[in-house]
Amino acid sequence: MNKFTDKVAEIILSKKGYDVKILDLRGLTTIADYFVICSADSDVQVKSIADEIDDKLREEGIKCYHKEGYESLNWVLLDYFDVVVHVFRKEARDFYNLEKLWLDAPSRTVEDKIEPAVDQD
Repeated sequence: MNKFTDKVAEIILSKKGYDVKILDLRGLTTIADYFVICSADSDVQVKSIADEIDDKLREEGIKCYHKEGYESLNWVLLDYFDVVVHVFRKEARDFYNLEKLWLDAPSRTVEDKIEPAVDQD
């Protein structure tokens, strides 16, 4: 959808986040242009994913405007103005169901690219 959201999705996948979805909210709200949503299996993984996103983007000179959720680590939100990243524990994601709330938004699922095995004949 755009290079920034693709970069965030790539970082998420590098930390074994899964079920990565990008929602295009343009024309639907002024909250943000995009949401990037992913799931993780533990609070440690939620923190690891959120920290990696923040660290990698900071290295590129992109600072997070606002962070929430580091106290409980069920749902960490990283606000980059036009893009808001939601890192959920699976159970919290199922409960809040942002995809259903924003059902009118065009969305795209980002899959991990698994390289095919190469024969070593």
